[in-house]
Amino acid sequence: MEIESARLLAAALALLPMLGVGIALGMIFSSYNQAVGRNPSAAEILDKKFFLTFALTEAIAIFALVISFMILFG
Repeated sequence: MEIESARLLAAALALLPMLGVGIALGMIFSSYNQAVGRNPSAAEILDKKFFLTFALTEAIAIFALVISFMILFG
């Protein structure tokens, strides 16, 4: 196996956590919508927690993308 093909394969494998991030974000949005739908007065409290969990989960995807780019172009 040539080094370039191994590098492409490793970069593609480094992006696998993005699948889990997509599933997790869907679950986060779903839970938030259900909670606000059941108790609209709690939306103000839930907003802070929602945005924090969204940002931390999205950071995992950004880290995976950076690692993939480092493998691919480094």
